[in-house]
Amino acid sequence: MVRAAIILAFALLAALPARAFDTLAGAAWVYDMETGTVLLSKNADEPLPPASMSKLMTLNMLFEALKDGRVRLDDTFAVSSRARAMGGSTMFLNETDRPTVEELIKGIIVNSGNDACVVVAEGLAGSEEEFAKKMNERARAIGMTKSTFANSSGWPHPNQRMSMHDLGVLAVRLIAEFPEYYGYFALTEFEHDGRAPDNRFNRNPLLSMGIGADGLKTGHTEEAGFGLVGSAVQGGRRIVFVVSGLRDATERAEESQRIATWAFREFALKTIAPAGSRIAEADVWLGAASRVGLVAEQDVRILLPSLARDGLKGEVVYTGPVEAPIEAGQKLADLVIAVPDMEPVTVPLVAEQAVAKGGFSTRLRTAFGRVATRVMAEVGS
Repeated sequence: MVRAAIILAFALLAALPARAFDTLAGAAWVYDMETGTVLLSKNADEPLPPASMSKLMTLNMLFEALKDGRVRLDDTFAVSSRARAMGGSTMFLNETDRPTVEELIKGIIVNSGNDACVVVAEGLAGSEEEFAKKMNERARAIGMTKSTFANSSGWPHPNQRMSMHDLGVLAVRLIAEFPEYYGYFALTEFEHDGRAPDNRFNRNPLLSMGIGADGLKTGHTEEAGFGLVGSAVQGGRRIVFVVSGLRDATERAEESQRIATWAFREFALKTIAPAGSRIAEADVWLGAASRVGLVAEQDVRILLPSLARDGLKGEVVYTGPVEAPIEAGQKLADLVIAVPDMEPVTVPLVAEQAVAKGGFSTRLRTAFGRVATRVMAEVGS
């Protein structure tokens, strides 16, 4: 393994750390989607009662069914007596209703309808118990390792648990994988058939704050406290954040806004190397050239504290010398950039140009060099 320290002179040497942020939430996770940077993690891997925030997993299952063609937005689902009997927040559905998939999506997001979740669960899997099994299977498949589901609505249950990190992973997935449906999360009002006038407003307080928020879901039970999964966009940057364990709705709103403000103001997106610029060189074994340039395929953009000064240190790591032939664009190395008070950033580096295998003279010269090196070593010993 070859390690070569470099100075990215055109970037930011001796960056200042971001101002420490201590959230009032019992658990939290904050993530920058543009760069894949975790900005804050507090008890983020602890499985906790997620309350209605777990409805995001039910929506994920429904969005997947829409995307692969199993259902359509105008399909209708039956309402069982079990769904009608659900307490808490509801759409006030009854057994004579046949809500469309689109109405159910709005009912889950805006009304936080527990009845709508059961309708979706039974419509997709036959029963809520079977749907919960499928939720657990799907959670494992998409990397949610600290989540277990016992129901579709987030109704209190000892086996209904999610970590803030898992909720964040799920939110990122909903944004990235289902752009055609993500817009529903920004709806501020939905009144199904005039039945729930007092429950027609979206509980997400961020949607009316003018901070670029467009989702996703609040949650509250006595056990869980007040929580929120949020996302906002400012200046081309999207952040996702999850908080839980807050005391009341006011503290939830204020703390969520404070986190979003901190994430946008304390960090700036910097281009430290344009695509195609040579970062370093790697030694080549038995090639027509003895070295090959290492470049980034895309602009190297990282988040740095807004008050950073000049210069940033990095390290190029590769297994070398690299044996020829080498194709242009072949991944050969990683650029590891150390950012103060944050996780290191790793950027893949590729060959700047192709390097053909060397001819007879190259192999002869290499063999002679190896023999000479061995002889010198024996003499020295």
